[in-house]
Formats: sequence, structure tokens, C-alpha cells
Amino acid sequence: MMEPVVKDPKPEILQIGPYDSHRGDQALEDLFIVHRWWEQPDQGSFLARVGPRIRGIAGRPYPWKLDAAFLGHFPNLEIITIFGIGYDSVDMEAAAHRGVVVANAAGAPEEVADCAMALLLASAREIVPAQQFVRAGKWSKGRYRLTSSLAGRKVGVVGLGRIGKAIATRCAAFDMQVGYYGRQRQAGVSYPYYASLQDMARASDVLMIAAPQSPATDGLVHAGVLAALGPRGIVINVGRGSIVREADLIAALRNGTILAAGLDVTINEPHVATELLNLENAIVLPHTGGATDRGWERLCEQVVGNLRSWFAGQGAISPVANPYARQGVE
Repeated sequence: MMEPVVKDPKPEILQIGPYDSHRGDQALEDLFIVHRWWEQPDQGSFLARVGPRIRGIAGRPYPWKLDAAFLGHFPNLEIITIFGIGYDSVDMEAAAHRGVVVANAAGAPEEVADCAMALLLASAREIVPAQQFVRAGKWSKGRYRLTSSLAGRKVGVVGLGRIGKAIATRCAAFDMQVGYYGRQRQAGVSYPYYASLQDMARASDVLMIAAPQSPATDGLVHAGVLAALGPRGIVINVGRGSIVREADLIAALRNGTILAAGLDVTINEPHVATELLNLENAIVLPHTGGATDRGWERLCEQVVGNLRSWFAGQGAISPVANPYARQGVE
């Protein structure tokens, strides 16, 4: 099958944030007239001059917010395609009202799953404090304390999508039992399903969070869930920071309600709470779950693919379901 070819003249798109990939940037420039938002010296003048010509936005999931006011500068906007799986940076109601299609790029589930397992291993085996123990010259004075094994642990996955399934496969390979929580039971999935997150936490001692951000998931993991997880409990979050009530997590880590946490995402990233950073039993990464050379290239390919297919008249390859569109917002 021949790939769709974008018709001339080249559509003009706005690229929100660099992709740190020469191939990805070049692929955009080969097909489109690209305006790089972060390079505009006078963004106000740019919006007035070029905004009406923009037909597509190639977005980053953070730190920029594509809210209603921002989108209002682009009266001829047709599509937003996000560089990543999460699209919580987009005002979906405003997009639906404008008839703008939103697509994402889920090109790095394996990489994110690997990151989740790295966080779990590091949290259970205390890799970071153990390294600090050696660097501080304490090893010659005595052995490091015993750490926690993974074998035989029970893992509850919050959000059994592509990333959640990849995490579950890895956990099973580590001789851990797997269950999952989601909006509904999934056909063809043999892992035990829990209709209640608190019930799953009570039956587990690892909580793997891989769900996307939405009003339904905001604050989903709270003090009650953490208490149900228990003192051997480990929380790993590679979903979104908003899913965990951060104050409750900090309190649970401080008082021993749970054992440890490994976080690739936080609520106000890149501004991480000092209280969280000061906890020895918390590992915080700078949202790098999918950020490998292989993962980045695949994300770039999907962003370009969405735009190319759309402007060739064949629709976006991976559009996301807009709840406001389903409700009839025009």
C-alpha cells in the first residue's frame, strides 16, 4: 500500500517544543511549513500574523497548555497531534467546540514499562540509598540493612492499557501475581479484575499506576487506598501526577503507612515538592519513562504519521475519543 502524500501547498503547522530528534524535526520540515513556537521572539506578533494560517499543531504534552484562549488564535486549526500518549495539556472541550481533532502518539509503551520496573526494583532494593551508603564511606563500618524482595509480591495495576499490559507481563516474569483495576473488566484478560481500587490495594503490596489523566482519575489514589496497601506497600506511578493525592502520599511515606514510592510523574512537574525530595524512601524521575532514543524516534514517526494522513484526507491514524464531542458539543 502506498503511503498517503500531502497535497501542495504545504500546510502550515505549529510545533510546540523541540523533539530532541533531528530525524523527527526533519520529517516535519520535509512535509510541512513548520513554525517553532519556542523560537518566536515576539509570540504575540506571531499569533496575530501567522495564527490564521496554522492548520495543525504538533504538541508536547507539557509544560505548554493548549487551552481555549491559546487555541482561539488559530481559526483554521484542524488537528492537534500530541508527542506522547497523554493529552491532558489540551482543552478537549474547546477542541470539540472548534471541531478540532486531537490525536496522540503511543509509541513508547515498552520503554515506560521498563521504567516502571526500574522504579520498582530500585524502590524495593533501596538502590539509591544503598549507593549513597557506599559513597559516604559507610560500607567499611558495617553492612547495609536488608531490603525487600519482589518474588511472590502481589501487584495491582491501575489502568491496563498498552503500558499497563506491558508492565503486567514484566511483573509476571518476576514471579509476581498480577491483578488490575479499571473502568470495566477487559475481555480476554486472565488477570483478576477488581471493581474497587481499595479492594485491589488491600489484596496487593505493589500499586502500579499506568492510567491516563482524566476527571475520573484525579485524586484516585488517596490516603484510604494507601492505608489498604499497607506497610510493605510500594507505589509506582508512570501515569500522571494528578492521579495520586501528593500530600497523602508524602504523609504515608513519612509515617510508614507504605514502604516506598517510585515516581516518574508528579503533580506540579517540573516543580517537585521539597517534602517529597527529602524522603529517603521516594525516588523521583524527571518524567523520562518513554524518553529513550528508540522510543523518541517512534513517537516522532507517529506524530508525523498523524499529520501526513490527516492532510492527505485520510484522517488521523490515532485520534483520541473526545468526551465532549460524544456529548454533542459542536
